[in-house]
Amino acid sequence: MIGGEFNHGATSAILMSITKPKVIVTGGSGFIGSALCRHLVRSGLAEVINVDKLTYAANQASLKEIADSPDYHFRQVDICDGAGLKAVFDEFEPDGVLHLAAESHVDRSIDGAAAFIETNLMGTFRLLEAARAYWSALEADRKAAFRFLHVSTDEVYGSLGDEGLFEETTPYDPSSPYSASKAGSDHLVTAWHRTYGFPAVISNCSNNYGPFHFPEKLIPLIILNCYRHRPLPVYGKGDNIRDWLFVDDHAKALWTIWSHGRLGEKYNVGGRNERQNIEVVRRICQLMDQLSPNPIEGGHESLITYVTDRPGHDARYAIDATKLETELGWKAEENFDSGIEKTVRWYLANADWWQPILDGTYSGERLGLKQ
Repeated sequence: MIGGEFNHGATSAILMSITKPKVIVTGGSGFIGSALCRHLVRSGLAEVINVDKLTYAANQASLKEIADSPDYHFRQVDICDGAGLKAVFDEFEPDGVLHLAAESHVDRSIDGAAAFIETNLMGTFRLLEAARAYWSALEADRKAAFRFLHVSTDEVYGSLGDEGLFEETTPYDPSSPYSASKAGSDHLVTAWHRTYGFPAVISNCSNNYGPFHFPEKLIPLIILNCYRHRPLPVYGKGDNIRDWLFVDDHAKALWTIWSHGRLGEKYNVGGRNERQNIEVVRRICQLMDQLSPNPIEGGHESLITYVTDRPGHDARYAIDATKLETELGWKAEENFDSGIEKTVRWYLANADWWQPILDGTYSGERLGLKQ
């Protein structure tokens, strides 16, 4: 543990003595954030304060099932707004923070990096300062129990060759404006822990998928393009490899790390499900051939269209989650085949969630073409 100021065992004991912790989840209306909020509230693990700016990728409909729970609260606040954040800390007096708010789409960062620098770097800075000021003023026991989890990505590590896995000690080598902004925010959190003794921990995850995923990302885009008989765009040869993590498994991992992770440490979260992008697309096509109410002659694979590759497209990501699995006892429950079938079935059954997005916010156009 970096710095040596904290006794992990004592901190965990104090934290576990809190019957139901009260936590701020930033970005709780987004894809992973909403999955985390649903998990915490449904399971009775925590009282949640969702702090979200409500950008294009946020969707309050993703939280409909918990919206009326006494354990769920929402405040529309931009994490770049220091005064707004202070008001949230003062109002709710939380026991910790799980920080997921971020601009997160690589292609959008290529088209416009400024929003990524503002939210992911300056927003994280403002949040750290608001949380540190609040934490510093707490009484001894509550101060010892307070924890801040910064949720990041495996893209900060850059690209892997054919062999090897990203470990917590892998040097940072970001390739896109998005991954560079997340790498910078990781460094800010580490520095706040080392400099101020701020009780922070970092997680770095592989590619998430599952229900409630905004349709600009690969898996929901392919599912919905199949459904609408539109071309299925595959970058380059489709041989880029990603490690796929079902979002509900990730939500459980985040709570495990927040509640039991060693302060000052990093934990990689991965599903051990490496697939080439073209394999992912073909598997979705096979499922849509079986399940879709809109069959297509020649099968959905006939819609696959290879397009010019993304600038700076990393070849392979793969996570070594051994530290999280052995030290904290977490393990992914879904393999790719089970998770992707659940995902396809969910989109087919929930047009009322995704149709308004396609009608308004995002119509499926390609992004990230600027060079």
